[in-house]
Amino acid sequence: MNRRQFLATLSASALAGAHVRPVLAQPRSLTPIKFTLDFRVTSQTSPFFLALAKGYYKEAGLDVSIDVGSGSVASITRVASGAYDLGLGDISSLVEFHAQNVGAPVQGVYQYYNRAPFVIIGRKDRGITTDFASLRGKRVAAAAVESTRRCWPMAARQLGIAPDLFQWITTDFSTRDNVMVRGDVDAATYFHDSAVSLFARIPRQELAVLEYARTGLSLYGNAVLASRRLIAEKPEAIKAFLAASNRALAETLADPAPALAAIKAREAIIDLTVERERWDITRRYLATDETRAHGLGSVRTDVLQRQIDEVVAVFGLPAKPSIGQIFDDSLLPPAQQRKVPA
Repeated sequence: MNRRQFLATLSASALAGAHVRPVLAQPRSLTPIKFTLDFRVTSQTSPFFLALAKGYYKEAGLDVSIDVGSGSVASITRVASGAYDLGLGDISSLVEFHAQNVGAPVQGVYQYYNRAPFVIIGRKDRGITTDFASLRGKRVAAAAVESTRRCWPMAARQLGIAPDLFQWITTDFSTRDNVMVRGDVDAATYFHDSAVSLFARIPRQELAVLEYARTGLSLYGNAVLASRRLIAEKPEAIKAFLAASNRALAETLADPAPALAAIKAREAIIDLTVERERWDITRRYLATDETRAHGLGSVRTDVLQRQIDEVVAVFGLPAKPSIGQIFDDSLLPPAQQRKVPA
């Protein structure tokens, strides 16, 4: 073989090799999403950590970070300010925020708590029963910006009693159980599922749980909130986040164990026995008759309109936000995906 034939053969071999050499895929660019909880890491929000642990967000093209919060009102302002893309915040507080900040750049996009888990828990040895009238003249502890406290006037109006039925004692979230155990107060406000820490220190049979939902008041609770900027600029990112979160929520409603393991991996100090008990309460407010009929994440316009009307009337707000300003259902996963598991 002469030199020219050798080079021709070599070139042909190189070209043949080029056709069989695998093409390496370029790394997929992930959209960063900052998500703030309303409070600390517990089973209440474990589905979001399940979605993170199982890679559902990454699979959807997202790089999601989850931070703890300091209350529903703080979550709203975090998202409205642009510090966070998404957050978990109370719908009644969102109505109030919009009424006081016309054109506020934040709205609900997925209704997480189908019913607000607002309760007042009282000590039976102080004469408190499941009748709200038994709170007359009592001392009730609550944080200043806590949603259960802020929504009490609506429950009082529903019951036809004066909102000043009892005396508020302002305390911090972290000391609420302590003042109850010491007897410094007669009762305290809670998200029902947050009360498991109290149940661990005072036997349940010694406590009376007064549920706002039993007053006939229908209130949506915490929802996933989005900034209007993100809705306008990256709607597909929100859709992807909601689809991944909804998938994890449905799985957690069917079997909470993997989600509990996910929060344990995030916070090693978590007591899984306590968190399972907490989740058993939480799911009652997530999977309701309404979600069984209409699916997870959505709202009924008539129920939301009544809530808006109630918030505006009770707080004497200067403006009444529209349903569209408060909630955008256009980014929800398909109805079939949002069915509540049996």
